[in-house]
This record gives sequence, structure tokens and C-alpha cells, in this order.
Amino acid sequence: MTPPSPLPPDGFVRRTRVLAVGSLLALIVLGLAWELWLAPTGQRTWALKVLPLALPLAGLLKHRLYTYRWLSLLVWLYFTEGIVRATSSDGLVVPLAWTQVVLCVLLFGACAAHVRHRLAQAKLAAT
Repeated sequence: MTPPSPLPPDGFVRRTRVLAVGSLLALIVLGLAWELWLAPTGQRTWALKVLPLALPLAGLLKHRLYTYRWLSLLVWLYFTEGIVRATSSDGLVVPLAWTQVVLCVLLFGACAAHVRHRLAQAKLAAT
């Protein structure tokens, strides 16, 4: 499959990119705040779990389609963690976990819509 042509981003691509970057940054901030200040699990080293989320930021900002693809798979690990912690914990952890779940769904939706739209644009440009 050939990569999509470097067309200037349209409004939909810009909106999905903003949503993806925003929800990714929010997940990073949430993860750090959760493990360092709000409801630490006892070992602050769990804050390192957000490091994999920092890797795709550059790719998202550079419009790399491949980054949107693999991030849409990575985010399900954080979704699963959120669901498990939301249903098995109590106290402040529950709303934090549900917030993580919502951010993961937003991030996945933005990535999926972005990839579909850009591939459709590339297909139209090729014809």
C-alpha cells in the first residue's frame, strides 16, 4: 500500500489531530497527577506508565499516519487499566479511572477517524 500523499490538512484532519493530541496530553497529565499526587498506589514509580504515551506526540504533531495507527492500538492498554481500576477500586480512584476510560475512547475515536479520512483522501487523490 502506498502512503497517503502529503496533501495540506483539511478541517476534519485538523480537528481529529487536535482531539488526538489533546486527549493524549490529558491522559499523560492524568496519569502523572494520579500516581504522584491524587491517589498514589504507594510507589510513585507507577508514574512511569505514562512514558509510552509521550512517544507518539512527535508523530501526531508531524501528521505521521503510522503513528495514528499504532497509537490506536496502544491506547487499549490504558483503557483496560481504567476499566479494571474503575470496577475494582473505591474512593478517588474510581472517577480518575472513568476519566481515563473516556479519554482513551476519545483518543481511539480521533485516531480511527483521522486514519480513515486520510486514507480516503489519498485514494481520491490517486484516481
